[in-house]
Amino acid sequence: QVQLVESGGRLVQAGDSLRLSCVASKLTVSTSAMAWFRQAPGKEREFVAAIHWLGRTIAYADSVKGRFTISRDNDRRTLYLQMNILKPEDTAVYYCAARPVGMAGTTPIQYDYWGQGTQVTVSS
Repeated sequence: QVQLVESGGRLVQAGDSLRLSCVASKLTVSTSAMAWFRQAPGKEREFVAAIHWLGRTIAYADSVKGRFTISRDNDRRTLYLQMNILKPEDTAVYYCAARPVGMAGTTPIQYDYWGQGTQVTVSS
């Protein structure tokens, strides 16, 4: 069974940087579309960033473009999200998602596997 385990979330101050990691097991990371989503209290889960297999296609939400970078290490089966210039509105639980077949998408329904999430809190 595919498992995704996120880590790296914590309390930081506005303007700080943080890197999230997502380790995948029983999943061929190099040929999967993978993504980060986030969900703030009382809000729907929203797309943050996605990377297609082979790393050829990368997409970002407008709200994080220029501040966040998605990347992957296929040998380590790990997906990363480097977050810079964090803002209080970035506060949310961040989820890693994977889709073994198909293109990277921007909606939750397009992904088959999810991690348990990691909390990021940005104080002002």
